[in-house]
Amino acid sequence: MKKLSIIVLVVAVVAVIQSCSDVKRKPNRVYMPDMAYSRAYETYSDHRNLADSGIFYNAMPVKGTVKRGDTAHYEMMVDTTGGYNASTNLKNPLGPLDSAQKVEAKRLYLVNCGICHGQALKGDGPLHTRTDGTDGPYSPAPANFVDPAAQGGRYFAMSEGNIFFAITYGKNMMGSYASQVSPIQRWMIVSYIKSMQAGVKGAAAQPAAGADSATAKK
Repeated sequence: MKKLSIIVLVVAVVAVIQSCSDVKRKPNRVYMPDMAYSRAYETYSDHRNLADSGIFYNAMPVKGTVKRGDTAHYEMMVDTTGGYNASTNLKNPLGPLDSAQKVEAKRLYLVNCGICHGQALKGDGPLHTRTDGTDGPYSPAPANFVDPAAQGGRYFAMSEGNIFFAITYGKNMMGSYASQVSPIQRWMIVSYIKSMQAGVKGAAAQPAAGADSATAKK
């Protein structure tokens, strides 16, 4: 029994000494090789050697991410009265839409908004007013975006940020459409609404200009 204990002790000592060796060993089997031998790079590492290794890297941000310093409108977008007031100063980050984007913006509006606000943005969608002129199942009048005098003109005067806020969180009887349309799609809808309002403003200014020229001729 004593000899067996000595043998076990010797084997244990040898195992400990062997484990403390500076010889590097690889495990026989790696449970999660992707984590054990990751090819991931730190954000600010030198990426110039990636192409030499056959790894594609274009240094562009991941689609859908937000760049540093571009979070102001997220911070303002709080579902409160104060958040709505703060959204007044938000500007549409998309800029002017190209022809294809304009077509898509109109489609997004018609699919998501037209049923209440109407095809012509007059607040006469089929949920509020039927084609025969009778009241539809939705009694509250939706916002009329193209009539400066309708509903006190408050919807015509909404800023880009106000409309974006309303689509995101809802406004009055309107619910949130955040789950139906992405932030970019919401800004596209905002662009479409504002372009339709600009058309109304332009049409209203033309008669005045014509009247001025006629007065000048006299």
